Amino acid sequence: MPKVSVISPVYGVEQFVSRAAESMFSQTLEDVEFIFVDDCTPDNSIQIIKDVLDRFPERANQVNIIRHEKNRGLPSARNSGLEAASGEYIFHWDSDDYADPDMLERMYNYAAKEDFDIIWADWYLTFEQRERYMDQPSYSTTIEALKAMLGGAMKYNVWNKLAKRSLYIDYDIRFPDGFGMGEDMTMMLLFAHAERVSHIGKAFYHYLKTNSNAFSHGVNHKHFNDLKRNVNWITDQLRSHCCSDLSKEINYLKLQSKYPLLANTCDKKMYRMWNEWFPEANASIGKNPYMGKRARMLQSFAHHRQYWLVMLHYTLVSKVIYGILYR
Repeated sequence: MPKVSVISPVYGVEQFVSRAAESMFSQTLEDVEFIFVDDCTPDNSIQIIKDVLDRFPERANQVNIIRHEKNRGLPSARNSGLEAASGEYIFHWDSDDYADPDMLERMYNYAAKEDFDIIWADWYLTFEQRERYMDQPSYSTTIEALKAMLGGAMKYNVWNKLAKRSLYIDYDIRFPDGFGMGEDMTMMLLFAHAERVSHIGKAFYHYLKTNSNAFSHGVNHKHFNDLKRNVNWITDQLRSHCCSDLSKEINYLKLQSKYPLLANTCDKKMYRMWNEWFPEANASIGKNPYMGKRARMLQSFAHHRQYWLVMLHYTLVSKVIYGILYR
């Protein structure tokens, strides 16, 4: 049994995958299996991975490339990787990102020493010319971590967490096949079933915001529908599997999930969609201790249909300040 199975979906990443693959094969942890899932990528990504692998002959027997006969989407690719994985722990690595060479070894040793079911680390948000260090909070219990993810204080991203494969197997946890946007909320199901969790206060993983072709950048109406569906799906699952009352935190998640309809656009149709989504959660505006003042202010503007103020925020903050500082 390998110590870690790395699962990496591949689609349209030929500009970035060489650095990602080199970063994977350069990991100091030796006992790893690398599972690349070719989701019928239309470019040269797979050949680039093979070319990089030629420079790491010691990794040749640790690499498994799975090919989908047709494009099935990111959640399906993650599920195919899970079906092929045999490691003690699972790490999801997006094929346009890279990491420090000691990431897997540091994370595995930390998790294995205390027999943690899940650990999570800090990470870097990487732009073209600079990057930001993204701190993550520490919690000693699964319910604290789960509430923080629902509220937005802790990210439920797949790529800064190391989780036991047995959690996926024992509780039949899979990503929502066919519904891509918000699919990483699946990680909350792992926490719902885990017993021992911990945070390692170090960043290793570099999440790229420079890939305009990344799945999360190509937003359309199907993606919004997927997101809404996945929020309903994950909250139903959590209600079924958690012994704690999460009603308050579930409303926080609903507000978090529709927040991009306000923050990332100046389209009034999106603002109206915000009011149509999860109206039952609007009573919680201003009550989420994990949400920043600016986000609460924007939600209040939208709730009272002061869309011109939301649009002014987008112009001044998203386009001017972030557009200049974070490139």
